[in-house]
Amino acid sequence: MKFGVIVFPGSNCDHDAFYAVSRNLAQPAEFIWHDSTSLGHVDAVILPGGFAYGDYLRCGAIAKFSPVMKAVRSFAAEGGPVLGICNGFQILVEAGLLPGALIRNRGLKFVCRDVHLRAATHDSIYTSAIPPGQILRVPIAHGEGCYYADERTLDRLEAEDRVLFRYLDNPNGSLRDIAGVLNRERNVMGMMPHPERASDPLMGSDDGLAIFRSVLQARPVSA
Repeated sequence: MKFGVIVFPGSNCDHDAFYAVSRNLAQPAEFIWHDSTSLGHVDAVILPGGFAYGDYLRCGAIAKFSPVMKAVRSFAAEGGPVLGICNGFQILVEAGLLPGALIRNRGLKFVCRDVHLRAATHDSIYTSAIPPGQILRVPIAHGEGCYYADERTLDRLEAEDRVLFRYLDNPNGSLRDIAGVLNRERNVMGMMPHPERASDPLMGSDDGLAIFRSVLQARPVSA
């Protein structure tokens, strides 16, 4: 299975994501520059964390206009898995591929530490390899990671089983402890915690690797 890792000017977790899937998951991967109009032949796409140009305006507000995002939209519309991590989540929300918004943390400070997550649904290609009840220890690093949506949207996400992860120790004030969500078709996901930074025992936790393993076992490989 081949992963494409989108690189925006300012991305700083692109190599982490690349390493997680190419070394820890032993799958082919390639970097895709934000100015590209094509994704090439990939089976899954990762929008990594870090920063993107224009974040000073609002996280992801400018990056959503990158040429590559048209290709990402088409890939998602065809059912391809798209994983948005941290800044990647913010870009997907700004691009309208996921509902809600990411706003300033409740304490108005950048938070960088491990958090504990529970998969809120196992009916997804991103959580199917996570044993029910398992608690994941995964790091976060963000200043604008508070998930916000109106009550109607939150109710719909829960009714449609589209809340992907919940915090056990909510670090940023996200409504209903939401740490990750799915689109209606369940192939696009966004999460603020960094599973790629918890994909190797040398980093203190490999809990995040279960998310990538889930995609690997769920997605057919292209010829």
